[in-house]
Amino acid sequence: MADRDGNRGLSRALKAPVRAVSRMLPRNDVDQPPTAHEYDDRSGVVDCALYVDGVRQPGRPHYAEALRQADQHENAFVWIGLHEPSAAEFQDIADTFGLHELAVEDTIKARQRPKLERYENVTFAVLRTARYVEHRELTAQTEVIETGDVMMFLAPKFVITVRHGDACKLAPVRADLETRKDLMAHGPWAVFHAVCDNVVDIYLEVASSMEDDLDELEEHVFSREGGDVQRIYQLKRELVEFKRAVFPLQRPMSALATGQVPGIPKEIRRYIRDVADHLSRVVEQLSSYDDLLNSILQARLAQVTVEQNNDMRKIAAWAAIAALQTAIAGVYGMNFRFMPELHWRYGYPGVLVLMVLSALVLHRMFRRSGWL
Repeated sequence: MADRDGNRGLSRALKAPVRAVSRMLPRNDVDQPPTAHEYDDRSGVVDCALYVDGVRQPGRPHYAEALRQADQHENAFVWIGLHEPSAAEFQDIADTFGLHELAVEDTIKARQRPKLERYENVTFAVLRTARYVEHRELTAQTEVIETGDVMMFLAPKFVITVRHGDACKLAPVRADLETRKDLMAHGPWAVFHAVCDNVVDIYLEVASSMEDDLDELEEHVFSREGGDVQRIYQLKRELVEFKRAVFPLQRPMSALATGQVPGIPKEIRRYIRDVADHLSRVVEQLSSYDDLLNSILQARLAQVTVEQNNDMRKIAAWAAIAALQTAIAGVYGMNFRFMPELHWRYGYPGVLVLMVLSALVLHRMFRRSGWL
């Protein structure tokens, strides 16, 4: 029994290196589906899949193996989804797929301006994502807009999406796109359209939610209590951040919609034109919001000026009343021997009555004129 167990262990030991060498050798079975690969929990790879004729193949392969399988099919590509990958991990992916070092640097650093760049046969696109942050009340410190980034590398055989921040989830986009085989069959640019469409749709939702904040702010400013200028500035700052995400995207979308970028299927270009139209709507909304916020701010500043003028008039009115009393007291405080009513028995009460009556008369006059 001991000899049998020893032989069995020896055979296992000899088979292990044989299996390792067989994995390294090229395979002839082109149609064999990629095997599943277990990514580390600390890995930035969210999902990796091979698509052939618009259909996702079974398993979750390693990206290098998936790319090898995609090269062996005519209508196939790899879609890798990453979330805030480390520099070392993404550098390995860049080496595998031959990505340009400048694009890799922008992807790792994030917080880039929306743009579209071409590196030989790879297109690099940057989108700024946005999300509306729910809040009970708008204050001077309220965060209204949360932004992030989505970078995409597109080539005939692969598409790589890199997400920074949690403003836009891409898992629902992948799940929805996998149900549309006819659209997915157009390749990586179908993924590009789906991601852009999702990002711009969220723009529309954010713009609609900001409109509610604007209506509430406008109502509060023109109410009897007035509004806090800091709240207006805070919403304006959040709007500026949102505009930085939306406005620069117009030029890349226009270039894609008008056919200035090669390699985009004609059907996908139609969908991109629709996304560009939605983006134009968002730009128009944000421009109108900016004008409205400027008007609200100017109106509130005018209200503050009027309130300050009212305060100054009240101060001036009370100062005039006090000045008259001071003048009367000053006259009768002089030490002249011969003054009217100076030795009169009722002089002191008479002066007090005169001071009170003059104060009442002045107060009534200021009240009628709106100064008090």
